[in-house]
Amino acid sequence: MSVESIMIQDPEGTTSADVLVGFGFNCYRLQTIVSGQTIDVLWSEPGFETGSKRASGSGIPILFPFPGRIKGTQFHWNDRAYPLEEGDGCGNAIHGFVHHRPWRLIDRGADFVTAEFQPSIDDARLLDQWPSDFFLRATYRASKACLASHFEVENRGNEPLPMGLGTHPYFRLPLQSDSNADDCRVQVPVSSSWELIEMNATGKCLPLADALAYQTGLRFGDVRFDNVFSGLTGRPGQREAQLHDSNPGCSVRIRWSDEFRELVVYTPPHREAICIEPYTCVPDAFRLAQQNINAGARLLQPGESFQASVDILIADS
Repeated sequence: MSVESIMIQDPEGTTSADVLVGFGFNCYRLQTIVSGQTIDVLWSEPGFETGSKRASGSGIPILFPFPGRIKGTQFHWNDRAYPLEEGDGCGNAIHGFVHHRPWRLIDRGADFVTAEFQPSIDDARLLDQWPSDFFLRATYRASKACLASHFEVENRGNEPLPMGLGTHPYFRLPLQSDSNADDCRVQVPVSSSWELIEMNATGKCLPLADALAYQTGLRFGDVRFDNVFSGLTGRPGQREAQLHDSNPGCSVRIRWSDEFRELVVYTPPHREAICIEPYTCVPDAFRLAQQNINAGARLLQPGESFQASVDILIADS
């Protein structure tokens, strides 16, 4: 399998990103120069650029119209059951439809690339798997020591569109080749955590007894995560997580717009990366909404639209 890789680069030539439009519009490589050293910010499995590896396991998978798991393989909506594909090895659907399918290239320049996905155009079979047709446009733009991503969603169908959006970036640790991954620091602006049973949300959101430790920084070697956090702290419009290399000289900030109200943090078994994942809702938010639990479920009426953004910033620390 061959998938075209598009490189974008900032005007100064210090920051570049590589994107697979034909494989989920996944930005699988991000490099920048910090203090004269080239930093690989994202982790991807060797050979990911061929399009033959697990789509959700590298780079920045885009998760839509639902991030995370939906319990089982059916989405129940308005007295109808929509069939979904099992995707987590435990009998649940996971991460929506767009992260492993080809998108359409719409526009590109030296420092940006834009692509779109719409079921009625790109995979009409999906119209039987979700209540309404949707339009998703994403743009990546490279600037000095920054990768900005912007997302636009519109309900292009005739029925209300239940939706949630998430991104699933794999950040490489350590950031510098001569550093120690275990001694890197992870800061996440959270104060509560959703209870999970067999990785499905129960609807209980519990306060973190040690929230301050999460906010001020945890040693990577001491943590194992597959958690859905909430209670985001910080000023609106400026909420961010941070990764600090074990050696002084490099840090990464992940900043997101206020549409993202949950934060999933995941440490893959290979321990070469950590995932900091902004979500607009709790996984399986509409099941929880039927229990009168505010889990961030969004419903777009026909013609209604939604926008959100995530920025990755790299700096001397």
